[in-house]
Amino acid sequence: MELWFSDYHTDKVKMSVKVEKQLFGEQTDFQRIDVFDSKEFGRFISSDGSIVFSEKDEFVYDEMIVHVPMAVHPNVRHVLVIGGGDGGVARELSYYKEIEEIDVVEPDEVFVEVCKKFFPDNARGLDDPRVNVYYQDGLRFLRNKTEEYDLIINDATDPFGHTEGLFTKEFYGSCYKALKEDGIMVYQHGSPFYSEDKDECVKMHRKAYQAFPVSRVYQAHIPTCSSGYWLFGFASKKYHPLDDFRPEEWKKLGIKTRYYTTNLHRGAFMLPGYVEQMLEEEENEKKA
Repeated sequence: MELWFSDYHTDKVKMSVKVEKQLFGEQTDFQRIDVFDSKEFGRFISSDGSIVFSEKDEFVYDEMIVHVPMAVHPNVRHVLVIGGGDGGVARELSYYKEIEEIDVVEPDEVFVEVCKKFFPDNARGLDDPRVNVYYQDGLRFLRNKTEEYDLIINDATDPFGHTEGLFTKEFYGSCYKALKEDGIMVYQHGSPFYSEDKDECVKMHRKAYQAFPVSRVYQAHIPTCSSGYWLFGFASKKYHPLDDFRPEEWKKLGIKTRYYTTNLHRGAFMLPGYVEQMLEEEENEKKA
């Protein structure tokens, strides 16, 4: 008997992965967590029926959400990661010796423990002595922060369920307040391909565009994400992701990556026409 896991991208589209066996399953106070083993993607973890990441493609997401802002901001010392309980983002940040402190705010302690057990290569990022893990709600944590961070990474899964508060207008305003005068925030921007996802993308861009003087969007191709095409948001008080990009300085760090490169950094901001049009329409509406 074959066992398949299906991730429904819409009510009419699903991606299915042949599963060798289920390794874990539990309903926590925040979400339903399942871990599976597969031949094609290795181990993968799902939240409420949607794949969060797999061993085979997690490097794409983690590298793109970390190295893009780190190759732009010249002096990152204090970083806040909202979500990030698997440790993958912290792992990529740990390669930067100049970083002094990494605060990871993850509400679900069970998720962290599951990742430590089944995804040790990701979770080792949480073992860095510069990492502090807080089991709290991200928005509540931010409300008391003022000009403390050089970089904020919103690693929350999506704008639904227990992470819904991390995609609100209040959240973007709280991030702005928590950043230093030249701070950067990067965040998941979702996939614009399906109509229902497109609406959420527009809403996220609207909130960031209203809150920050610099707001751009970049892309990556991640097989287990909805439609295999994923966007990230880059919101900044000062630095532009291309005009202030420092490729030669970043190369000197000698960080080994599998997806991110300095050439790809530039190309990631060259969006397809339909995505550019979607974002420009929202920006023009704000100016009108």
